[in-house]
Amino acid sequence: MNIKWDAAKYTSDFSFVHQYGNSVIDLIDADKNSTVLDLGCGNGALSKNLYDAGYIVKGIDASKELLDIARKDYPDIEFIQADATNFSLQEPVDIVFSNAVFHWIDKERQRDMLKCVYNVLKENGQFVFEFGGYGNNQLIHKALAEVFSEHKYTYIMPFYFPTISEYSTLLENAGFKVVYAILFDRPTELKGENGLKDWINMFVKTPFDAIENKDERETIIDKAVDKLKGVLYRGDIWYADYVRIRMKAIRI
Repeated sequence: MNIKWDAAKYTSDFSFVHQYGNSVIDLIDADKNSTVLDLGCGNGALSKNLYDAGYIVKGIDASKELLDIARKDYPDIEFIQADATNFSLQEPVDIVFSNAVFHWIDKERQRDMLKCVYNVLKENGQFVFEFGGYGNNQLIHKALAEVFSEHKYTYIMPFYFPTISEYSTLLENAGFKVVYAILFDRPTELKGENGLKDWINMFVKTPFDAIENKDERETIIDKAVDKLKGVLYRGDIWYADYVRIRMKAIRI
């Protein structure tokens, strides 16, 4: 999925993405100075945390806009622009780490991505990651689908949210042994009075490609937000109904 990011707004208003990723780092069990690839590193915030933890880090991301920020803010880390489904490295790494990335990759391209990860990992290397799992943002996508239908459009789900069983099978077929897996709810606080609308504008892009009229797009978002106010707006704070899948696998 090719997304042009508002990198500055992503960095300033959606910092929870990388902040929640800090606990994923705790799944890594390796000596300091081990080599880590941060796959889908975005603005580099988690790459920096890995670097500060003593690892030798490289970051890969497809977004030039986000990598521009990463390179500016963290000049001691090497950042590479590449597609997660089609990349390679000159030297294999001990660990591949990823946070909040794989749900952006179409189901049909997951095998390509996993093959790339397998090929860049050393034998017995660790693959540690988290992304949107089964049921992620279900309330938000349901409300959007309902309003799309009211306006005579079809809402096409732009993300891939698998079950543990489904993703474990993909990993095993790619040559990994799954050693840890959990699916959990994580209601996530959004920033500001327009938190949910801003979230939709930032992250739900491709379904709106079919709607040429900008005003109609705004109307659809406003209607969906209104539908969700009774369930996702609590104590003057908007929340997104996140469900995450967190896993660790070993290259065998």
